[in-house]
Amino acid sequence: MRPAELERITVAQAADRYVELVRAKTLTGALSPATAEVYARDVATLVELAGDGTVLDDLTGADVDAILVAFARKPDGRRAGGTAGDSAGAGQSPSSQARFRRSISALFKHATLAGWVQLNPMTRSTVTARQRGGLRPERRALTREQAQGLVGAARELPQAPPERSKRRDQRTELRDAVIVLLLTTMGPRVSELVRANVEDFFTNDGVRYWRIFGKGGRTRDVPLPGDVAEVLQAYLERGRPRVADKALLLSWRGRRLARGDVQAVIDRVQRRVPPDQRRSVTPHGLRHTTATHLLADAVDMDAVRRVLGHSDLSTLGRYRDELPGELEVAMRTHPLLRERPAPEG
Repeated sequence: MRPAELERITVAQAADRYVELVRAKTLTGALSPATAEVYARDVATLVELAGDGTVLDDLTGADVDAILVAFARKPDGRRAGGTAGDSAGAGQSPSSQARFRRSISALFKHATLAGWVQLNPMTRSTVTARQRGGLRPERRALTREQAQGLVGAARELPQAPPERSKRRDQRTELRDAVIVLLLTTMGPRVSELVRANVEDFFTNDGVRYWRIFGKGGRTRDVPLPGDVAEVLQAYLERGRPRVADKALLLSWRGRRLARGDVQAVIDRVQRRVPPDQRRSVTPHGLRHTTATHLLADAVDMDAVRRVLGHSDLSTLGRYRDELPGELEVAMRTHPLLRERPAPEG
């Protein structure tokens, strides 16, 4: 039976306890010492990729996907005997990837029984063996141009001419604009977005805030950018169906949107983006986009952590994607080479 209460331990703590259990099994002959060491090595890699301070129960299926992809791309030291060019692109072999997945699956199975996680995130993992060879494009952050194209398309939605096939009460342009703008500029988890209620948005000293109910019962109050707040207000005043349901995001029939509906909205807005700025993206990819561009613009790391709702700064590393040309820009504007202004008088 599972314990009555969840024990919120970190990935590192879970790894230590699990490895201790695995090694104890070698004393009874249930596992060979060699197998126990393989488990220990893979679990140590999990800690490295997930972040030792991350709470185990906070890991989602999307996080597991990112960990599997990151492991697949790690250089395999056993295959580094060739030339520098050969080893540069040598990631883990398919057999090593399968072994790693089995190892962490075993850990999460034990964690579920031990009461360290509410749900086994391995059951929500969607990355296939073929996809582990490289990041799926839709999971990466959009470039600045791609993100601006999507934001621009969302901003234009309220002024878009109505589709001939839709009645007035079936128009969803304002709602779709709110969805895309919140996802792209604030990076909530899609579950946080569809759970949002109208009462979760409030004004304090002239600033509109969203009280986001996140993982582990934690809440965070995040201010909305001014443009996003204006679109939100327009949606509440004339775009949201007049029904008793307290949900923020409703279908034109007045039902709360589901997670799968959000992807359909993103895809619909993307079709309005100019082809040279368009790229398919998931809600989680837009979360990556928020983190990547806030950090690239030198926004304080702790502020970004609080916007995304992470409990630990180390988790941000998984959401920070590489942007084309960013190293060149960084070195071109190096802070140590900027001329200091001459002192006055």
